Amino acid sequence: MTQKRRALILVLPLAFAACAGVTPPETATLPSNYLLGAGDPTRGAVFAASGTFARPAQLQGQPAAAARALANMEYITVALPQDPLMTIRLDGMTELQLLAARREWRSALGVAEGAPAQGVIDGLLAAEAALSANEPGRAGAALATPAFTAGPEATLARLAALPPLPQTARAAEMARMSLDRQIEVPRDMSSRGRHR
Repeated sequence: MTQKRRALILVLPLAFAACAGVTPPETATLPSNYLLGAGDPTRGAVFAASGTFARPAQLQGQPAAAARALANMEYITVALPQDPLMTIRLDGMTELQLLAARREWRSALGVAEGAPAQGVIDGLLAAEAALSANEPGRAGAALATPAFTAGPEATLARLAALPPLPQTARAAEMARMSLDRQIEVPRDMSSRGRHR
């Protein structure tokens, strides 16, 4: 047995042990028919959230719209850092702002700190659909999960009267600016190609 092979045999178990302790990044998806015409879910969620939180007063008394806006933010926080197109231009400050904003809106709504994003998104979008169909009972049932710690009635009341969420508004704007920078990449590359 060569020296290299012996070293490899000794190192492999350590490498596997190290990998076993690594937590895979959280993932989330949106329904296939969500944000039709936006190009892709991440892009659509970013534009929708930044437009909504730029004018937060429009959410007052609109629990369905608030549920949708917060579902978008929950999705963006998980999906944006993992999007292969977005990571080209996504800076660390935007990621940190999204995480700080997530704590802000989860606290305001009464969402458990460690709740998986997918369960929060699913609950919010199901509640939004039920509220849009004027079925508050079904909306409450969608929020009757451990993720929503305030309980269905209180969560619906909070959706109808969201407090100011300045960190969330800032994070949505920063995400949109990151997307704008990503969109500029092909233009820059194509213009360089024309000038050669």
